[in-house]
Amino acid sequence: MVGITGYGVCVPIYRIKTSEIAGVWGEEPERIEGGLGIKEKAVAGVDEDAATLAVEAAKNAISRSGVNPKDIGAVYVGSESHPYAVKPTATIVSEAIGATPNLTAADLEFACKAGTAGIQMAMGMVSSGMIDYGMAVGADTAQGRPGDALEYSAGSGAAAYIIGKDDESIAIIEDTFSFTTDTPDFWRRQGAKYPSHGARFTGAPAYFKHILGATNGILEKTKTKITDYDYVIFHQPNAKFPLQAGKKLGVEKEKMMQGLMTPVIGNTYSGATMLGLASVLDVAKPGERILATSFGSGAGSDSFILRVTDKIDEKRNKAPVTKDYVDKKKYINYSTYIKYRKKITGI
Repeated sequence: MVGITGYGVCVPIYRIKTSEIAGVWGEEPERIEGGLGIKEKAVAGVDEDAATLAVEAAKNAISRSGVNPKDIGAVYVGSESHPYAVKPTATIVSEAIGATPNLTAADLEFACKAGTAGIQMAMGMVSSGMIDYGMAVGADTAQGRPGDALEYSAGSGAAAYIIGKDDESIAIIEDTFSFTTDTPDFWRRQGAKYPSHGARFTGAPAYFKHILGATNGILEKTKTKITDYDYVIFHQPNAKFPLQAGKKLGVEKEKMMQGLMTPVIGNTYSGATMLGLASVLDVAKPGERILATSFGSGAGSDSFILRVTDKIDEKRNKAPVTKDYVDKKKYINYSTYIKYRKKITGI
C-alpha cells in the first residue's frame, strides 16, 4: 500500500462576494446565492496564476511531510488554467521546490479531476518501486465568461499531495476506482477565450452519473458501505450538487460539511476535491476513514478510500492548515476583479 506522506494548500487572499457580481449584471443576489450556495469566491491577484498557487501548495506539502525534495521522482500538475499553452507548469513547480533534475514531470488536463488523476499516477509509480515519492498538484485560477453562471462559481486555489510508502503516511490510500465516459458537458476549444457548457441539459446529469458511478463502484469493489466512512468529499461545482449526491447515497450531511469549501472560496476546479480532502485531513483523527470522489467534465470521476494514521498528529501543524488560508481575506469590487483577471489571462 501507499499513502499520503504530506499535503499542502494555497488559496489567494482576495475575495469577491456573489452579491457584488450579481449587482453588476442586474441579478437578484439572494436568488443567485441561494441557487448556487456560494457566498463568495477566491480570486487570484495580479501576481498569481496556477503555477504560483501550485508552488506554494507544493512547498507546504514538503514542509508537512519532511521529505527531501530530491527524493521526489515525479511531479504532476493538473489544471485547466496552465499559464502556458506550451511550457509545462510541472517543471516550474519542480524547480521551485528543489526537486530537479532527476525526476519525471508532466502537466495533466481532465477538467476538474486532473489533480486526482495525478495522485493515481503517483500511486502507481510508488507502489511499483519506480520512485520513492511522487507529487500531484491540482491548481486553477478558473475563469467564466462575464455574466455567465460560471462567473459566480469559478474560483482560485491549489492543493498538493506527496505520495509515498505506507509506513510514512499520514493517511493510507486503501483503494481507488475510476468511472469514465465521453460526455461533452463542458469544453473549451483551442484558442477559445472562455469555456462553454450545456447548463442544466448536461451539467447536472453528467455530474451525478459519474460521482454516483465512481462512488458506488468503489463501495462495491471494497465491499464496504457508505456508512463505514467518517468523512465524505465530492467534487463541488457549487454547494448544492455534492450535498444532493450525498443524499442520494445516504451520507449524513454532517460528514460532508468539513470538506465543503465551495461556499467560501468557489469552485477551484482541479483543486476542488483536493482542497476538500485537505480540510478534512486538517481535523481527522487516527483510524478515521475518508471517501473522496472527484469529477472532471468530459467526463470522469476518481474515487479514493483513505484511512488516517497516527502520524497525522505529528505532521498536521508543520504547515498552514486550510482554514488559515480561508480566513485570511481581502474583499475586492468587480472592477478590481476584472483588472486582476485581465492581468492573468489577457481577457
